[in-house]
Amino acid sequence: MSDIRVLVVEDDPRTAQAHGEYVERMDGFALAGTAHTVAATRRAIRDAYPTGERIHLLLLDLNLPDGHGLELCRELRAAGIVVDVVAVTAVRELDAVRQAVAVGVVQYLIKPFTFDVFAAKLRAYREYFDRMRSPVSSLSQREVDTAFAALRTSNLPGLPKGLSRDTLDAVTELLTVHDVARSASEVADVLGLSRVTARRYLEFLADRGTVSRAPRHGSRGRPELEYRRDRTSF
Repeated sequence: MSDIRVLVVEDDPRTAQAHGEYVERMDGFALAGTAHTVAATRRAIRDAYPTGERIHLLLLDLNLPDGHGLELCRELRAAGIVVDVVAVTAVRELDAVRQAVAVGVVQYLIKPFTFDVFAAKLRAYREYFDRMRSPVSSLSQREVDTAFAALRTSNLPGLPKGLSRDTLDAVTELLTVHDVARSASEVADVLGLSRVTARRYLEFLADRGTVSRAPRHGSRGRPELEYRRDRTSF
C-alpha cells in the first residue's frame, strides 16, 4: 500500500508547519511539501508530475494571499489535473460549503481542530482513496455508496451529554476571532451564559487541546483560570 502524498497549502508558516507535522504522524501518508500561495501550489503540483511522485491530496486553506482556494480547485479541474482536496479553513458559511462541494472538495475540516479530529478525517480519506482505486473496472452501487460513506466524519464526534454544538461553536469562535485570553465569567457575559455553563465548554475545549488554560495572575479574591486558543491546533 503506497503512501498518499499530501501538499499542505496554508499562508501562515507556523500553521503550515503544524499541519505538516500532523501529516507526518499519520501512517500511510507522506508530506510532499508546503505551499503558502496559490502560485506556489501550482508550481508544486506541476513539478511533481515529471518525477512520477504526483500529489494525491491538498490540505487547502481557502483564503490565500494571491487568490481563493476554491478558484484554484476550479482551475485544477478545468486543466484535468486529478488531485483530491480537503478544505482546511475557519470559513463555515453555508454558501462556502456548497461551493466547496461543487468544485470537488472531498472533506471540509473546520479550524480550530485537534490532531484526533485531523487523524479521523485523514483515516476516512484513506479508506475512500483505497476503495476508489479498486482493480476492477467498475463498482457496484453499494461499493460506490460505501466509498463515499467513508468521507462522512464530523469535526467533533461524541459531544458529551448536555453540550450543544451551536454553543460550542459560539465559544470557539469567540476565542478564535478575538484571540485574547478570557475567563469563564467573561465568556459567560459575552454569550449570555451562566458561568458554570461557560466553564463546561471551555474545559471541554481545553481537554481536547483546542484551547490552553492557565491561572490568571494579578486578580484579587478567588483564583481564576483563563483560556486562550492554542495556535498549534489551527
